[in-house]
Formats: sequence, C-alpha cells, structure tokens
Amino acid sequence: MAADSDPESEVFEITDFTTASEWERFISRVEEVLNDWKLIGSGVGKPLEKGELTSGSWEETTQEISFSDFRFSITHHCLKQESAENESRDEPEEDACPLAMQDLLCMNNDFPPRAHCLVRWFGVREFVVISPGANCEAVVSESKCNLLLSSVSIALANTGCQVPLLVQIQQNWRKVYAGECQGPGVRSDFEMVHLRKAPGQYTHLSGLLDVFKNKIGCPLTPLPPISISIRFTFVLQDGQQCSWPQQPPDFDALLAGEVGGVEFGKLPFGACEDPIRINKLSIDVWFVRIGQYLKIWNLRVQKNLNIEKIIFKVVQMKFLAMHITNQTLSFDIFTNSDISQALSKLTEPAAVPIHKLSVSSMMHSARKRIRRNRRAEESPLHNHVLNSILLYLFPDAALDKADWSEQHLYNQLKSAPSDSLTYRLALCVCMVNFHHGGVRAVAHLWQEFVLEMRYRWENNCLIYGLASGAPDLRCCLLHQKLQMLNCCIERKRARDDGRKSGASDAARSLPGPAEVSPGKSWDSWSDSEEEFFECLSDTEEMKETESEKKTASKSKAEGRLQPHGKRTLLNSAEPLYIPVTQEPAPMTEDLLEEQSEVLAKLGTSAEGAHLRARMQSASDSNLKLSIDIFIISAANPGCCLEDFVRWYSPRDYVEEEGEDEAGQTVIRGDLSARMKIPGNMWVEAWETAKATPARRQKRLFDDTKEAEKVLHYLSQQKASDLTRHLMPCVLHAALLKIKEEEVTEDIASVRKALQQVTAHTSKLLRHPNPDFKKLEDVIVQMSAVEAVIACARSLKAKFGITGGQREDDTDELERFVSCLLEEPEVSVVGAGRGPAGNIIHKLFVSSQRAALLAPLEDEAGRSGGTDDRKAVPDFPPPAGREVLLRTCVPRPAPYSKALPQRLFCVLTRDEFRLAGVFSSDTSFF
Repeated sequence: MAADSDPESEVFEITDFTTASEWERFISRVEEVLNDWKLIGSGVGKPLEKGELTSGSWEETTQEISFSDFRFSITHHCLKQESAENESRDEPEEDACPLAMQDLLCMNNDFPPRAHCLVRWFGVREFVVISPGANCEAVVSESKCNLLLSSVSIALANTGCQVPLLVQIQQNWRKVYAGECQGPGVRSDFEMVHLRKAPGQYTHLSGLLDVFKNKIGCPLTPLPPISISIRFTFVLQDGQQCSWPQQPPDFDALLAGEVGGVEFGKLPFGACEDPIRINKLSIDVWFVRIGQYLKIWNLRVQKNLNIEKIIFKVVQMKFLAMHITNQTLSFDIFTNSDISQALSKLTEPAAVPIHKLSVSSMMHSARKRIRRNRRAEESPLHNHVLNSILLYLFPDAALDKADWSEQHLYNQLKSAPSDSLTYRLALCVCMVNFHHGGVRAVAHLWQEFVLEMRYRWENNCLIYGLASGAPDLRCCLLHQKLQMLNCCIERKRARDDGRKSGASDAARSLPGPAEVSPGKSWDSWSDSEEEFFECLSDTEEMKETESEKKTASKSKAEGRLQPHGKRTLLNSAEPLYIPVTQEPAPMTEDLLEEQSEVLAKLGTSAEGAHLRARMQSASDSNLKLSIDIFIISAANPGCCLEDFVRWYSPRDYVEEEGEDEAGQTVIRGDLSARMKIPGNMWVEAWETAKATPARRQKRLFDDTKEAEKVLHYLSQQKASDLTRHLMPCVLHAALLKIKEEEVTEDIASVRKALQQVTAHTSKLLRHPNPDFKKLEDVIVQMSAVEAVIACARSLKAKFGITGGQREDDTDELERFVSCLLEEPEVSVVGAGRGPAGNIIHKLFVSSQRAALLAPLEDEAGRSGGTDDRKAVPDFPPPAGREVLLRTCVPRPAPYSKALPQRLFCVLTRDEFRLAGVFSSDTSFF
C-alpha cells in the first residue's frame, strides 16, 4: 500500500525510438515551402488567352533547401493574371482537374516565342522547379533521380498541392526535367527524353505518332482524334540582299557637312554595320481534320545590339576616356618650346612701352616663333580644321550669323543652351579628340580658345553665344565662368563708354582748360551714372578747403533715377526719389560653395557664431546695404532712416491710422520692432553715412580682377577637368541627336527609353562630382537606343517601305516593322500572299539562288529550257521542327476518366527532345 501511495510511482516516461531520416526531413522541408507559398489546395483561373504566356508578366520566388549536405534551390514560377484574385473566391468543383491539366489542351499558346523552356514544352501557367544549388553537382544517377521523384510525389500527396512540381536531373546544359501533378483522383506524369541525334524512325510525323500512341496505351478502338500542330523554322542566312542604308561616316569629310551636321554642328549618329543579321521564318501548321490544315507565318528577327555604334565610340571610348588624363591642357603637351614662359616676360625689364606688353601679345609672339621653328604637319590640328572650328565657335567673326534654336533640356541636365558657346565647344572638343589627334589636339584647341577669350577681354568684344547678365546657376560651371567673363566685358565696355561720353560733354561745356582739385581726375566729374571710382583716402579728404566742404553740404541732389510714386520725405514736402544703385556682384556656384564652406567650418560655438556674424556683416550684401544708404542720402538731401526703410524694406515701416488733435484721421508710421533692436547694423550704417552718389562709390564688382581670375581658371584646366565640365553638354547633344533621329522613325519603346535615360542622367549630373562609372552606363543605354533606331532603318530598307510602295501596303508594312521592333515574334498577315509575306518570300528566294549560284529566272529563260531536276527550292531545309500532339483519352482503363495527354517534340540538327505529359485516373484504374 505504501508503494501505491508514493507519488513517484505515478510518473511514467515515454521514449520515442523513431528517428527522422534525412529523406523525411527533406520531404518535410518541401511541404513547409509549399505551405509558405500558399500552394495548398486547388486553384481557379480563367482560360489562357491568345499569346498570354508570352505577353504576360511572370513572378518568381526562390528558396534554398537541403537534402543532408546537398543544397537545392526550389523556385515557383507563376503567370500574373488580373482577374485571378476575383475568380479565386469562387469555390471550385470537387472533381475539377488542376489548372495544369486544363492548360495541356489549350491551343492559344502552342509555340510561345519568349517564355521559360518548361512553359514552351508543357504549356503550363504555374509550376515549381527543384534544381541543384550553385556549385553543386548534377543529379545524374538513376537512384538519386528516383529518390527525388518519390519525395516530390509524397510531398504533393501530403499537402494536396495541385501545382506541377518538377525536378531537374542530368547535366544542367541538357535541361531535362521530370515530375508530376496531382489532383482529386488524377495524376499527370511529366517526362522528358533528350538526345543529341534523332533516331531515324522518329524524324517524321508517323514515327512520332507511334511513340505517342504507344505511350498513352489507350484501350479504346478506334483511337480518339489527335490534334497535331507543327512548326517549321527557316533561317535566312544571307540577309545582305538589301544594302545597309546608312554608310559609315567619313570623318575626313567632316568639314563638308556629311556626318549629320554642318561644321561640327552635331554628333554623328548610326551604326557602322547592319544590325539585322538573321531572320527566322516560322510556318505553323494546324491540322483541323484529314486533308484540311491551317497555315500561319510568323517572322522573328535577331537584333545584333553589340554592333559598332558611332555615338558610343565618340562619347564613351574617346571623350569619356579623357577624364583619366590629369595633365594640364597647355602647349607643353604638343610642343617643347618655351611658350609656357610667356607670363614671366611681363615682369622682365623691357624697352618697349608698357601699354604694348600684354599677355595676349606675349602669347602671340611666342606662338609665331613656334610656328617658324615647327613644320606645319607637326601641329595636332591643321590650319583649315582649326579655322573652321573657331569660325563655328565664334560665328560673329563672319558676316552671317547662324540661327541657333533654343532647347530647354539643359535645365534638367545642368548643361548649357544648345545655341551657346559652351555647347558648341563641347561638340568640337568631342570630335577633335575622336578624329583629329586626341588629347594633343584638344590641348591645341583649348589654348586657342583661351587666347581668344583673353583677346575679347582686352579688346572689349562680347563673347558670342552667351546670354547677358549674371551667370546662370542652372548651367554647368564652365558655362558660368564664361558668362562671368562676358559680364566683366559688359561692365568694362559700359565704363569705357561712360568715360568717353563724359569727356566729350565736358569738352563741349568748357571753353578752356578747367581747374580741378588735386587728387581728382577730369573723368571723376563725369555725369555718367555708369562710372565708378575708388574712394578717396582720409588724407585726401582733409586737404579739401572749408569752402569745398560747405559747397558739398549745400550741394544739390545727385544720382536720382525716378520719383518713388507720390511719396514725399517725412521731414519735408520734397518728393522721395529712387536713387541709381550699383548692381550686386555676380557669382558662380563655386564661389558660393566656398563662402558656405568657410561659414560652416566656424562651428556652432559662441565664438564661431560671433565670427560668422562679423563675416556676414562684411559680405557683399551688407556692403551693398551701406552703399545704398550713401546713395539715397545723395539723391534725397535731408532724408532720414525712415525714408530709407520705406524704399529699401517697406515691410519694416509699419503705417497705422490715427486721429490728430483736430480729430481728423491721419496715417502715422514707425519702424518695425527689429529695426529698434539696440546695435542694429542698419542704424549704425545710417549714422555713419555720407551722401555719395553711385558714380562716386567704390565698385562692388571689380571686373578686372574677376576677369583675370576666370582667365587663369581656364588656363589651368586639365584634360580630366575639361571632360567633367563638358560631359553634361556632350550628353545633352547625344540626347538631342537621338531625339531628332527618333522623330523620323516614331518608335514607342525608344521614346520611353529616352525619358528614362534623361531622368537618370539628370540625377547623375546634378551631383558636383558625378560618378563616371554610372555615366558609362548611361552612355551604354544611349547606344542601345541608337542600335534600336538602326534596326528600324534596316527593317524598313529590307521591306522596301521607302521604295515607293502603294499607300495601303506602306501602312501595313510600317505596322509590321513596328511590331517586329516591339515584339519577339510577329504573325505575317496573309502568309505568303500578303505584302510582308511576298517580300519575305523574295528574300528567301534571293538567298537560295545566291547560296546555290543559280541564275535568275529571266537569265534562265534566255539561256534555254528549264530542268526540273536543277530547280532551286524557294526555301532552304528547315533549321528546326517542332511537333505538338494532343488528345484526351481514358487511361489506364477503358472506364477511367478521360484526361488530357500531350507530347512536344523538338527536332533540330543537334538536338532531339521529347517532352510529354501523360495523365491517368487514380480512382478507377
């Protein structure tokens, strides 16, 4: 009894002596993957439409599984259908066959031109494939193949999955698959045979029919009808009956305007050879009943997109390769003379007058000595080529000026307008680097360009092809630098013109020589509002007499532009005048970045913030504030700070309605709160202001200094720097050229590709230092578009669209060519009797006669009679045959359910393949 009452006696242990094998774990893992992908149970789908297996989009999902230490990859392939989700809500019938079995009898997708090989062989819309993983040996032995197939069968039976599950066996290059599909009471076995050579008895239709009949083993007599579909594929080996419409570019005749542009105006475009090499004609035959069949022609073209393309050669292989060259683009690249020492002569003692000693004159004289000591053929650029380039870059030197069209694509690419000097310079540098001597010739051209820029600066000649005004920050940096130089030339011209006009006015107003105060030039008394002078020093101001000071204090207003509406001064009834002001100093993006970097390096500490505030107060914007205070005091004698704020910052002058002592409504104004803050720089600047008009102020923009900085910047450019600066313009030109060529072809895929390339290029070029590897990818995409356009021209030439066909035929042929570019395979309307089929037939006939060296029909008629034995066939022997046999029979017993059977046969010179799906009834057998 004590032992029975012991609680430990009630505890018992269960020992599991079973051990899961690696095979069972593998099956369990397959079942787990099928459950994760929700492939359990039956699925419902609509019947496949015509060509849906080719045009539809496919989804792929892959996972890794293992059998012991051997890795497998399991992949699910599924065709996406729009209405599949709505139809899946309907409950399927209990005895409905799986979708894979329904697809076996579908005749809408017999020979899909672009699909997975299993889709072409078995015609299914969804399947799962188990294949050996990467770096794993193939499953070759029969025992391993049977082990995998039994694992697949058990996994399908345990999960109830109705999706075909196949296993890749044998070597990978053979593409041999086997598997099965299970449904309620039915099963389909997927089998395959692959040989290098076809047995003799199976090279014709009757032998294949015997194989199919023996395999299904139908017990019925007579046998149900078998649906037969056959495809014959003919290859047009010699596709050169039509000459390539675009001749290779003649770069030697570049100046004659034979390469897509006039005098370096455009990039050359096109392919150097025919991109369409091989045409495959497939003739599909469907046997409706005995003695009746349906024949359909399908044409497939093979595009060779790896041909030599001109834009690809010019832009990527030559121009883009310059970015690795870090040598400065100077004369030292192509000469050993001492022209690099020209600048040092400016500081050497010389007997010549100093006004004749300039950089341009030194460079010119050194260049003349080089030309005397060097033969003409040693120059990288010949004189006629260089002169033509300079005339194209600077057409204002000629009598007639070119009419350049404006393109706004440069805003997206951060390039330059298509009518600008920078754009034309990029085209010339690109072409010179490609065909006229490489980097040495580019250095020659660049030095001539820099000398031309200096000549225009020293002689007040505006740069042709640049918009007036401040640099456009939407353009590339080189374009901004040239605009800055042009702006300096404009300011210098205005200043010189003002001096001349002021001197002439003064000479007419004064009969004799006038007495001027010491330290002041005659030009300083000019009335020109565009003239600016340096401020006088304090010692010079102290030399002025007391009478001059009184005269200055009582002087009348100077520098007025126009009245500021109807406003008057607050302290008097005089009208408030808007003064003539100085324009702010233009800046390029690199100068703005330098300023922002300097301010950012100061940090966030209190000392850094104080120093940053002082630097900002001394900046050009605050200096202009002080100058504007000076000039409004000169234009409005007796004005106050409130008057200045009313003009300069109206929002800081607050006006309110009130009543005076007499009870009348009046408007009173006062400064805003921020203007009353102690230590306000506006108040401090006003207290120290001196009435000085704009023409007597110190210049905010020193055009001489900025121009020399730009010229020095240009002279120090390296080949890599020039490539980086001009790359946006080159890509801009390439896109414009492709768009221009695409307009004549009207290809939808090209338009879509151009939009994508433009968007991608815009993102890359917005970066200060774009990645050249990514730019190479962009150029490759452009070259692919170029190849597509070349394919369109080749096809149009082959089908004679430009050869004067009738309008009806031309429209049909254009649609046919357009479909060939967009789709992998196109049906020929009317087969051999239609306009396209007639041309295809003639191409094959010409190819056959050329291959067999047979005379043409008219020549054979003139030579005498014809011999039937020597007649040349219109088509060559088929390069491949595909036979598809289908039927629906009960199997394995006569009382079994009638199920679909399918056999796909491929017969080529080097391959014989049988892919069969044989269904059987597992309930009534």
